[in-house]
Amino acid sequence: MTDITLAPIQPDQPSHLMATYGRQSISFVRGRGAYLYTEDGTEYLDALTGIAVCGLGHAHPVIAEAIAEQAATLVHTSNLFEIPWQTAAAQKLAEVSGMEEIFFSNSGAESNEGAIKIARKFGTQQGVRLPKIIVAEQSFHGRTLATLSATGNKKVQDGFAPLVNDFIRVPFGDVEAIQEAALQHPDIVAILIEPIQGEGGINTAPQGFSYLEEVRNICNQHNWLMMLDEIQTGNGRTGKYFAYQHTNIVPDVLTTAKGLGNGFPVGAVMTQGKAVGLLGPGSHGSTYGGTVLGSRVVYTVIDTIQKENAVENAAVVGRYIVDQLRAKLADKNVQVRGFGVMIGIQLPKDCAELVAIARDEHKLIINVTAGSVVRLLPPINMTQAQADDLLERLVTLINSYL
Repeated sequence: MTDITLAPIQPDQPSHLMATYGRQSISFVRGRGAYLYTEDGTEYLDALTGIAVCGLGHAHPVIAEAIAEQAATLVHTSNLFEIPWQTAAAQKLAEVSGMEEIFFSNSGAESNEGAIKIARKFGTQQGVRLPKIIVAEQSFHGRTLATLSATGNKKVQDGFAPLVNDFIRVPFGDVEAIQEAALQHPDIVAILIEPIQGEGGINTAPQGFSYLEEVRNICNQHNWLMMLDEIQTGNGRTGKYFAYQHTNIVPDVLTTAKGLGNGFPVGAVMTQGKAVGLLGPGSHGSTYGGTVLGSRVVYTVIDTIQKENAVENAAVVGRYIVDQLRAKLADKNVQVRGFGVMIGIQLPKDCAELVAIARDEHKLIINVTAGSVVRLLPPINMTQAQADDLLERLVTLINSYL
């Protein structure tokens, strides 16, 4: 193996990277499970896991072995040929998702782009000239032009007008608003929502997951596609393989990414029922979607999640963390919400500065979203001991802040 050592970056050294991120002044050189390490060996508890990406933790040995073995064998041939690992990965994903057809993409945004195309294709086949899609306020669906147009956050849309038209926005969880939109817009063909709004602050609908059942009924009533964005909530994050499985319904279109590759960039858009067959040869594609390497990673991640009972673990450990936080912070005027290991702590004031305080003083990696929500997205295979470690650091942090 070639030994390449990167020279330390100097403070006055110019960067050729586009300044699209306000990066924290720290870098990590290795990880193991729920922990990250800097060059000098300092250990940090990672309660963010790459923003819900490394669900099985960092450097999982089974995933690492599969990547190394496949990279040394065959990485890419293109979708012009049969790809046995892609077929096998699709079979695995179909089994855990309850969907029929799967298209592999490279990211969550690409997966949602695929869903939007499916909705428009469905509408066109129904004779709708300008198909419209209902989306929710405070949602986040990606940063491509169509997905940021669907996103319910004006900040990410600022400066990118004209946006993609024909998205109708309603308050998240408001069934009456959906029914009202149906009366006003006869050309609606689909609804695209997140079961839990991650970027929006770990928001669940006021009526809980029964909201999805109500949406399913409305979609059936109007012959719409029910499309769920499970980019963040999928792959065991909420204590079910997909969050919609907390209910008895099945969506027509389902998207996912993040934990699907445990850090490897891969996503998927899936269909069942009346959404099957809408995309055919020439109507969609991706050069890198479902490569040999990417497909083997997907297969291995799903297989490992199943063998480790990681979904069930996420439900148990997540409930423990939520219960402990509610008990330990009962006098702090905070609201703890979430399912599995997708947890938000709503503080009574904006708290963006907690990210740096947690990192520097408590060696804890967290995220603050929606201004005042501490977001926790630890590994779905987090142990009891690691959960207690997280609680000790986090409770100390919040107690000292409030």
